[in-house]
Amino acid sequence: MKFIFKISNILPLLTLSVLASCSTDSDDGPQNPVDSDGFRKPTSSSSAYANKVYDYTPAPGQFINDTRTGGFTGKETTPELAATWAEKRLAEEKFVSLGAFGGYIVVGFDHSISAGYDGYDFAIKGNATDTSNEPGIVWVMRDENRNGLPDDTWYQLRGSETGKPETMERYTVTYSKPDGIGKPVKWTASDGTSGEVDYIKSQHKQDSYYPAWITAGSYTLSGTKLKARNIQDSQSGNWDNKPYDYGYADNRGSDSYGDAKEWVGFKISDAIDNSGNSIKLPFIDFVKVQQGVMAQSGWLGENSCEILSIKEL
Repeated sequence: MKFIFKISNILPLLTLSVLASCSTDSDDGPQNPVDSDGFRKPTSSSSAYANKVYDYTPAPGQFINDTRTGGFTGKETTPELAATWAEKRLAEEKFVSLGAFGGYIVVGFDHSISAGYDGYDFAIKGNATDTSNEPGIVWVMRDENRNGLPDDTWYQLRGSETGKPETMERYTVTYSKPDGIGKPVKWTASDGTSGEVDYIKSQHKQDSYYPAWITAGSYTLSGTKLKARNIQDSQSGNWDNKPYDYGYADNRGSDSYGDAKEWVGFKISDAIDNSGNSIKLPFIDFVKVQQGVMAQSGWLGENSCEILSIKEL
């Protein structure tokens, strides 16, 4: 949602058909050499960048279905077409919005990503600024069953908010499809709260923020929820989405770098299981980024993580 005025662990059941239909390495050409542990070795033609989007399921948001600032074409009418659209956007380093809480994207590489280097193992590019931080929770997966699909166990990467009382693990939100054009999207959450994703009429003209490729009357997203840090200045009316210390995509923390601090580095050694215990992964094959905050900032709209690229380091 930072583009306004700038011309700016759990996959939902509805996406399983996307995973089943996605191609494996053998479909795209010769397989990478694989060692006894299942590590897919890079070749001379391998890319450092994520080259496949397996699943793109955002929550409703002001850039979803938006053919202007959001970059949609209007042809994203199935989960497969939405994933293909997101894949093309990332290849061009153009933003892909995850919408409100729980929206996510799953990507893969043409080889396995090793853990244990002195620095970060991989990095994610966002578009955070000093006053606009929209944290994405990062998850990693190893292709344990070696079928080329992200259908094994997701492990969250530890961040600065992990383990804090206000951080809610396995938080679930259900979004309901609006019954008309230009209406907010209602939601209910696992903690008994409810609300709406506001429709910002002054900035976006698409019929609905509800993803066009989701035909069901409602859908549910789950993940880790952080305490929101959005504050409005009582004098100017401007909103400030304050940063988190470290460990999140699209956030200016101590792990952000680059001329505009647009990249955030991540270590596979920060992986934890559902109980918060550290997990030693020698390598990974897939990365998932999940919008980690449920927050509405007035005229700026919902807090929504934006991803532009993911690369091995």
